[in-house]
Amino acid sequence: MCRWLAYTGNAVPLETVLFHARHSLIDQSLHSKLGATTTNGDGFGVGWYQHPHDIPYRYRSVQPAWNDRNLREIARAVHAPMFIAHIRAATHTPVQETNCHPFRHRRWMFVHNGLIQSFPLVRRELLVAVEPARFSAIEGSTDSEAMFYLAMTFGLEVDPVPALERMVGFVEATAKKHGIEPALNMTVCASDGEQLVAVRYSSERKSRSLFHTTSFKHLHELYPDDPRIVAAGEDAYLLVSEPLGDLPEVWAEVPESTAIVVRGAQVEYRDFVPVMP
Repeated sequence: MCRWLAYTGNAVPLETVLFHARHSLIDQSLHSKLGATTTNGDGFGVGWYQHPHDIPYRYRSVQPAWNDRNLREIARAVHAPMFIAHIRAATHTPVQETNCHPFRHRRWMFVHNGLIQSFPLVRRELLVAVEPARFSAIEGSTDSEAMFYLAMTFGLEVDPVPALERMVGFVEATAKKHGIEPALNMTVCASDGEQLVAVRYSSERKSRSLFHTTSFKHLHELYPDDPRIVAAGEDAYLLVSEPLGDLPEVWAEVPESTAIVVRGAQVEYRDFVPVMP
């Protein structure tokens, strides 16, 4: 499938987590340990916010992440307090830039790992449910982008977690009408520059992997001389498809059917329960 990460904290160079960690996202593009595929080379993308209320910047490419020299330059130059990155392993849809994550609509970005089962069979019905005013913004052909615009239709900009619950409920109900069960598997992350909203969920309760950092304050105590940890600050927070290193005290697995909302130093964990919109 895919791998992704999301960061919020003090402004740090993108390369700190994209390249410098032992099992960085770039390393995962070639040597994923927990993904459905070892190699994730069907394009990549990174989006970042310089200021919370700005439209995010974005760089996407169909090149494998490990082989894109421009990504290395951007990751070295850009310092950001919040960013999302994604490496893609394509399923139903072609390798093209418009199918690379993160997807963006105004201030919001969205990444997804997983799939809607038998997406070609339900694609038309799902897309018809997208609010007409937003439909023209859809550029690609992935199930991930369809999920994003369904979530926007169901209120992502107003109340993100309930909107994602409605999106999943609608996908599951639509799939069931077509005899498709289980319907979907997903870890997703959405952001508007002020918050990260992530969900780990699957219809079969066997979701793709997702981890979060335990406490950067604790990391400061354990590794006071590590400049990367010092730069991130005590309130930094990372969500990752798989850990960026081997230290067990740094990472905790996100439980099944869980939503996480991160706003600055506040982190909220709640049960994720799909509902029909």
